[in-house]
Amino acid sequence: MAQAATAEQFYSGALHRIGYFMAALALLLAAVAWWRFGLRPTVGFGFGCGIAYLNFHWLKRVIAGFVDRATGAATSQSGTGIVFRFLLRYILMALGAYVILTVSPASLNGLLAGLFLPVAAIICEALYELYAALVRGV
Repeated sequence: MAQAATAEQFYSGALHRIGYFMAALALLLAAVAWWRFGLRPTVGFGFGCGIAYLNFHWLKRVIAGFVDRATGAATSQSGTGIVFRFLLRYILMALGAYVILTVSPASLNGLLAGLFLPVAAIICEALYELYAALVRGV
């Protein structure tokens, strides 16, 4: 029973660790992008990472809102607010891409690469969970 509780506690922290992985990867990859590609693509990459992080955070909140509404929690959010935040994520991504494209087309590739930051963070989390399962037995 104690091992099941330890495993539950470990796996329940996955979303927090993904946020940390996203921050660490953004800094590391921005430094590599600056060294390899220069300032403009790195600025685009930074904007992409920022939008991706906000998108991830807001997606967590939207899903929590849907779960609260579905379970009838007393503190559930309004359906209109949930849908608005869901759509706002895509509007911000499109707006960011438009601004980057009009200001500096060279930065667009960096922006698009930055939008994939959550994918890289989730891969890091999966590898960490695999390590924890094989080595630590969690």
